[in-house]
Amino acid sequence: MAHQSQTRDHSSAEDFFRTEIRTGRIERAEVFAKARKPAYKLWIDFGDLGVKRSSAQITARYTPEELIGRTVVAVTNFPPRQIADFMSEVLVLGVPVPGTDEVVLLAPDADVPIGALVS
Repeated sequence: MAHQSQTRDHSSAEDFFRTEIRTGRIERAEVFAKARKPAYKLWIDFGDLGVKRSSAQITARYTPEELIGRTVVAVTNFPPRQIADFMSEVLVLGVPVPGTDEVVLLAPDADVPIGALVS
């Protein structure tokens, strides 16, 4: 079987540095029944930036109850996206587990200020 190389669009360092990535704390999580793929609605506190909403397909690994109080990492300056009847304002970052539907959330390994900019 021949190996197919994957082509990828390259981003510049400037593209990356325009992306605002911050820490937030999940305040509320509920099942997003109207989403096409299983997802949760999240309300995340970003400190001075306020509470922002996100739709996250993380139901295979987490329950809504265990998400409350969890510190997450999210992109906070992408345009909002309408998903069914919910406006998702930030993109929570995670890593898909190969061969499963699970996504592992990215998080700092020590206490950090909520709303801190990742650099």
